[in-house]
Amino acid sequence: MNTHISNGQEASYHYKLVRRAIERLDSNDAPVSLEGLAAEMNLSPAYLQRLFSKWAGVSPKRYQQFLALHHAKTLLRAHHSTLDTAMETGLSGGGRLHDLFLRWEAMSPGSYAKGGKDLQIKFGWFESPFGKALAMGTDIGLCGMAFAEETGAEPAYQDMALRWPNARFTEDNNALAPWVGAAFGGVGAQRLHLIGAPFQIKVWEALLHVPSGHVTTYSDIARAVGSPKAVRAVGTAVGKNPVSWLIPCHRALRKSGELGGYHWGTPIKRAMLAYESATRESAAFALAK
Repeated sequence: MNTHISNGQEASYHYKLVRRAIERLDSNDAPVSLEGLAAEMNLSPAYLQRLFSKWAGVSPKRYQQFLALHHAKTLLRAHHSTLDTAMETGLSGGGRLHDLFLRWEAMSPGSYAKGGKDLQIKFGWFESPFGKALAMGTDIGLCGMAFAEETGAEPAYQDMALRWPNARFTEDNNALAPWVGAAFGGVGAQRLHLIGAPFQIKVWEALLHVPSGHVTTYSDIARAVGSPKAVRAVGTAVGKNPVSWLIPCHRALRKSGELGGYHWGTPIKRAMLAYESATRESAAFALAK
C-alpha cells in the first residue's frame, strides 16, 4: 500500500529516531548525551551522529536544543513573522511562497457547502520525514495531508475523508507521488486545491506567508485576515487545516510562545519546527562558508 518517495524509507527511519529522542528528552530535565542516546537506540555514537547530521544538517546536540520546549519561545522572539506586513507585499497563490513554488486554487463556497458532492479525490500513503503520511488530491492539486504516527492510519484516513463526506475516494499513489515528492524537498512545482469555507481559506492563505523556520501567533493571523478580535475562530480554522506541512499550521503558536495543540500530535509539530530550524541554520552555515 505504501509508495516510497525519494529517500522515503530513510527519511521515515530518521524521523522515528528523532521521535524517540523527543520522548527521551521529555522524560528528563537534563540534556541527554550523544553516547547515552546512541546506547538506548542500539547505535554507535558515530553512526547516530552521521544520521542526525545528514537528516537535519546539524549535530544531535544542536538538534536536541531545537526540540526543547523552550525553543518555541526562542523562535517567537527571534523569528516572529509579521503577517500583515508579509501579506501587503502582494504575494499570491501564484507566487513563490516560503520555500516552495506553490500554486493554489480554492473551491467555490457553494461546492464546499455540498460536502464535496461530485468531487473525485485520490488518496495514497507515503513515507515522509515525519513518518507515515496520507495524501489526498483532486485533478487540481493536493487537498489533504495527514500524519499517522501518533493517531494511527485508519483514524487519520477517517478524519480526512469525513471532511468531504459526499466525495468519491479512489486510491492512486502514482497520481499523487510527484506532488508529495515536491512537498518533501523533491523537484517540481507544488499544487494545492483548498477546500474549505471562505474564512478558513483566508486563514490558510495567511499561513502560507509564514516563511520556513519562522513562526507566528493566532492573534497575528487574526489581524492579517482583517478580524483582529476573532482569535478563537482563527484557532479553529488553523486546527481544521486539511493540508498539514504545506499549509504550515505547525508554525502558529500561542502568544505566550507555547506550542499549543496540533491535530496530528504535538511531537510531530515539535519535530517539524525543529526540522525547519535545523535546515535554516544549516543553509545559513553553508552560505557563510
